[in-house]
Amino acid sequence: MKKEILEVFENSYPGREYTIEIVNPEFTSVCPITGLPDFGTITVRYVPDKKCIELKSLKYYFLEFRNAGIFYENITNRILDDLAGLLEPRSMTVITEWKARGGITETVSVDYRAS
Repeated sequence: MKKEILEVFENSYPGREYTIEIVNPEFTSVCPITGLPDFGTITVRYVPDKKCIELKSLKYYFLEFRNAGIFYENITNRILDDLAGLLEPRSMTVITEWKARGGITETVSVDYRAS
């Protein structure tokens, strides 16, 4: 995945604490063991500081996972690492909710808090 695709813009309200929630209900990746497609919903919720994520670049970043063989847990943590590292938000949560495969669903969530 190319995190270099991600673009940001200046937060016009850095003195105000507000929450941005981005939901991608059509996220796809590939199981690294079976090679079968995985379908999920990715939710990114953050309180910005100086920067906000530009949505078109985020869409293309998410598309980078489409053919990647990667586990759910790794996807969730990778997205948090890439976005939190770029945005330096006050806080961020990434939640991935995966469609059933073999009768089992999984939800993974991870949080970041600025020091």
